[in-house]
Amino acid sequence: MAQLALGLASLGRPAYINLGREGALPAVRDVESMREQCHRVLDTAYELGVRWVDAARSYGLSEDFLSSWLPGHDDVAVSSKWGYAYVADWRPDAEVHEVKEHSLARFTQQWQETRALLPRVDLYQVHSLTADSPLFTDRALQDAMAEIGVPLGFSTSGPRQAEAVRKALDLGIFSSVQSTWNLLETSAGEALREAHDAGLRVIVKEGVANGRLVVRPPQAVAAQAEALGVGPDAVALAAIARQPWADVVLSGAASPEQLRSNVDALRIDVDLPDLAEQYWKTRSGLTWN
Repeated sequence: MAQLALGLASLGRPAYINLGREGALPAVRDVESMREQCHRVLDTAYELGVRWVDAARSYGLSEDFLSSWLPGHDDVAVSSKWGYAYVADWRPDAEVHEVKEHSLARFTQQWQETRALLPRVDLYQVHSLTADSPLFTDRALQDAMAEIGVPLGFSTSGPRQAEAVRKALDLGIFSSVQSTWNLLETSAGEALREAHDAGLRVIVKEGVANGRLVVRPPQAVAAQAEALGVGPDAVALAAIARQPWADVVLSGAASPEQLRSNVDALRIDVDLPDLAEQYWKTRSGLTWN
């Protein structure tokens, strides 16, 4: 069964697109309040046996928050990502929150920023690699990535994830892939199985569909959650954890309570029908909150 890891997308900045996050965060989302909240969730994760934390340059101050928590937690694996820059300047109402650029200059800058904050990085990932990314034809960028001496991975997003996964496999430089797969969006499943069979670690993100499977779960999910005495989030994550190709399932919990509910996924078995729908169209319409 897959292990659970903690992703910091919801904890390193004052706004994200997750539904159901509002009540989980501090009433005032200034930097110190968010740092304290992030540390509380990290403490809870450690108590529950979670030993992997995933950050990104674009997750606001996630690497900063993580670096101030890491001392004394030497058994925790750390992964981060480059490619997006956080540009909202801690404003929840910013028109643009992050800007993507897959260039040698962006990689060089962000790797230096990551290394300045984190004492160790166990996996460094290209953030939201798509099939049309210039990375695929930029040999200088590929060589620079290979030279940092850290295992490389990539994450994917959008409705053409499977294409991006397969194209990245052909490069032969990656040891890990992080993709969206959940009960509402299963289209990358076969490509992720191929990646797993090729020896890559498969990390699954957005397992509760940006909160949609929690705030308004399909009837089948709600019914199983009630029958098992767990939250719909646990049902959704359990469905991922038992995929034979899934190695790591990311929790995007914004509070200790959400994380404890997520962890219930590791103790239950679920049997659900195919619930896939127009996932990406709906996701693109969610607001940062």
